[in-house]
Amino acid sequence: MAEPSDGVAPDGDGIERPSHPVTMKDVARAAGVSVATVSLVLNNKKNARIGEDARRRVRDAIDALGYRPNALAQNLVNGSSRFIGLVADAIATTPFAGQIIHGAQDEAWRHGYVLLVANTEADERAEREAIAMMLEHKVRGILYSTWYHRAVAVPVALGETEFVLVNCFAERGRSSAVVPDEEQGGRRATELLLARGHRRIAFVNTTTESPARSGRLAGYRAALESAGAPFDERLVFEAQPDQDGGFEIVETILDSGASAVFCHNDRVAMGLYDGLHQRGVRVPADISVVGFDNQEVIAAHLHPPLSTVALPHYELGARGVRVLLGLEESVGPSPILVECPVVERESVAAP
Repeated sequence: MAEPSDGVAPDGDGIERPSHPVTMKDVARAAGVSVATVSLVLNNKKNARIGEDARRRVRDAIDALGYRPNALAQNLVNGSSRFIGLVADAIATTPFAGQIIHGAQDEAWRHGYVLLVANTEADERAEREAIAMMLEHKVRGILYSTWYHRAVAVPVALGETEFVLVNCFAERGRSSAVVPDEEQGGRRATELLLARGHRRIAFVNTTTESPARSGRLAGYRAALESAGAPFDERLVFEAQPDQDGGFEIVETILDSGASAVFCHNDRVAMGLYDGLHQRGVRVPADISVVGFDNQEVIAAHLHPPLSTVALPHYELGARGVRVLLGLEESVGPSPILVECPVVERESVAAP
């Protein structure tokens, strides 16, 4: 019985399989062609003078040996890859914004791409290195994302490839961007309370200038005006956008005579719950409360569970990929606005 040649193992099809990672040289030997011919077949050079029989033998050898082409080498030849980059400042470490990654990853995979993710923790050097690494890998393009909706200075290096801003927009100039529709979300939150018969609705806004601050206030006003309910500036308050801010505004809310409160975010609503409970005021029997963000760890576990408006992080990531791949157009100078859906739970009742 013949011994197998050194470093290879025979199989039932007669092709000897090397015990080391398969190379183009192994494929060429099995197919009985040159390494150059294997390279031309792998890179689908249709005009190359290679007969169909030789092409078939190369493909059969690739299948039999389980050869995997060097992706980086192919990227250099083709000028692009099946990778999409995502560079984020902190979204991988926040409890709900990681959904941007999830949405982008699912959509990329659906179209035959793999997502490369770099979480920079807002470190400029890390950001530069991440973008440089993705450019070296010839990514199809880059999604550049922030964990909260804001204006950004677009990194210069992004100009070397196609890119889409996700959950942020350019401070200067025009760049394709996908952001939450803050005004629509504020309108839906207020409409939820109006639909239950509330007319004296307080709005607790944040103290920090941002698209969320201005957009949610605009939506609140628009919903009131559309319903024929008067807008009263004395029912608009500002508080720190956290649990302490909500707790500290309770007396002011109660003194206003409001029958319902729309809070800038779920953390403010959580603090409001605490202060109301301390004073024996029941939600929603005595006062209705609506939040914003749908931060599940808060909203779904308050007593009673909090009605809120969700930030559409998953859809932001998915639509960012679609815009990058040209499957959805970014029309005009403004960002694409993604709807913020209402999540109804048990914190709203009729006055």
